[in-house]
Amino acid sequence: MSRRLLLIGGALALLLVAPAAALAEAPQVATYEVTITNHTTGQWFTPAVVATHRRGFDAFDVGRSVSFEVKEIAENGNIDPLVSAAQASRAVWDTKVVLGVSGPPPIAPGSSVTFEITAARGAQRISWVSMLICTNDGFTGLDSVRLPSRVGESATFDTNAYDAGSEINTEAWEDLVPPCAMLTGFGDQGGTAVSNPALAENGVIAMHPGIAGVADLVRRHAWINPVATVEVTRTK
Repeated sequence: MSRRLLLIGGALALLLVAPAAALAEAPQVATYEVTITNHTTGQWFTPAVVATHRRGFDAFDVGRSVSFEVKEIAENGNIDPLVSAAQASRAVWDTKVVLGVSGPPPIAPGSSVTFEITAARGAQRISWVSMLICTNDGFTGLDSVRLPSRVGESATFDTNAYDAGSEINTEAWEDLVPPCAMLTGFGDQGGTAVSNPALAENGVIAMHPGIAGVADLVRRHAWINPVATVEVTRTK
């Protein structure tokens, strides 16, 4: 056999083998449809920060101190630090910021938002965090739950309200984020989107005790758990 035929044969072999190798190395990506429903009657949620990831990414743990990123959401409605942390993490596959479907960006009481997110094989967990806007440091979300594995399979998760344990629950307008009063019909009552060191609690994440009515928050801001439902379906 001539050298030319050997070279041609080798080239054909590479053409046959290379695509298979490339396919083997490419991540297998799944697509999911996710619906978040706010079950409260008087609590708006901040835009949802959602990530699909491996075990190496940990949004929050009940019974442990809150991270800076989740504290910023729970106290100040500031989603940027958690978005940045998720996007920078090698354990995260996909990150979404999900807005309300109408009106202001937050997710309104009684409303749902639906979106798509992807996950690669090995990164089949999902986490989500949103602030309960009319609280000092309340939030809800999911922490590293498994995604459905088969196309067409669905999973539903109920989520409770958590207290970040980072700020005393004064329930006073001056210590709440300004959108609370405006979104719930009380007009401009001031407020702040910056943490106040004088209110630092230095506790741990726990079930939220609810609205006590000790200052400006009233019955309409109260809730019954679960405050939200997350429905996830693998579509591809």
